[in-house]
Amino acid sequence: MHNIWVWESLYRAASWLMVQRQSLLALALPLLLVWTSLPILPAIAAIDAPPAIQQSAPARPPAAIRQGSFVAAAVNQVGAAVVRIDTERTVTRRGVDAFSDDPIFREFFGYGLQMPQEERLRGQGSGFIVDANGIVLTNAHVVDKADRVTVTLKDGRVLNGTVQGVDEVTDLAVVKIDGKNLPVAPLGNSDQVQVGDWAIAVGNPLGLDNTVTLGIVSTLKRSSAQVGIPDKRLDFIQTDAAINPGNSGGPLLNDRGEVIGINTAIRPDAMGIGFAIPINKAKAIEAQLVRGEKVAHPYLGVQMTTLTPDLARQNNDDPNSAFVVPEVNGVVVVRVLPDTPAAKGGVRRGDVITRIDGQAITTADQLQHLVEDSKVGQVLKVEVLRDNRPTQLMVRTASLDNKA
Repeated sequence: MHNIWVWESLYRAASWLMVQRQSLLALALPLLLVWTSLPILPAIAAIDAPPAIQQSAPARPPAAIRQGSFVAAAVNQVGAAVVRIDTERTVTRRGVDAFSDDPIFREFFGYGLQMPQEERLRGQGSGFIVDANGIVLTNAHVVDKADRVTVTLKDGRVLNGTVQGVDEVTDLAVVKIDGKNLPVAPLGNSDQVQVGDWAIAVGNPLGLDNTVTLGIVSTLKRSSAQVGIPDKRLDFIQTDAAINPGNSGGPLLNDRGEVIGINTAIRPDAMGIGFAIPINKAKAIEAQLVRGEKVAHPYLGVQMTTLTPDLARQNNDDPNSAFVVPEVNGVVVVRVLPDTPAAKGGVRRGDVITRIDGQAITTADQLQHLVEDSKVGQVLKVEVLRDNRPTQLMVRTASLDNKA
């Protein structure tokens, strides 16, 4: 009996301990789960990760990522030299005075009385500093007829500007601001630019300062006539980098942060096409503009178009054609402007120019470049086909600024 009681007592004690153990576990388990909830996912990730990642420090990003893109590097090199140009000019208009509607007033002064009214027009563009003493390069149309010019630097300084020189034919202008040791944009060589090169446009489009767009050089030597600006003499750099109103006059950069062009124009009927003046064109006349001198541009005084045998046949087959032209390659004269070198030299409408100074001429752009590269007052030997007969004319160029 004693042994049975002992065993029963031990059994009851063991049963009580089992119940208490389960109760303690039931209380401890939620606490255990709460404590381990934070490191659970990292622990699983560490188990699934390859041994190399577990044992080594995280890899550093490539140098290009740590230091920024080539675009950021290029913009940082030139950004401080890019400026915003604000202009104001006064325009006088003729307006009808309010008193002209008064019958008593009209009895004494009559109908249609007009009083001059002044209006202030504001414009905005971009530019960039090319000399530490305050020489800013921009477009002529940005500062056209401006009475007041203010230049805002990237650091917030606002300085008065003076238009030092303007050349409307190449759409280039120089503005002088007072300053010393100003940041200068490094100039590249636009003759080395190739189709497919990176193109970075910097400026202040739509009044938004320090805006950057990226694209490529789409084509080179796009003539101003093809762009739709026949009164200019330029071969543009065409790019798909976004150029918006207000970008005009700002720099077009290469991937090294050098200025290769000056953002100038966009085609309103085309998306993603912009045009820039090659920087070498600006280099050639910058010194003259700084001195305030007029830039001489030789000219003949004709309106012309490129002629090919196919175009000649189409023209000759048209019964309404104004004249018959020979079926050759050359440049046909559509109009001769009065009192110009061409008119004085005997050039006529319908003449087909085939050679100048012995050089064969096949396109209107080629003829314009040849004349532009000549000197004012130089006599050019112009060979034409007139009524299918070769004729030689001597034409002395004059300055485009002095044209009638």
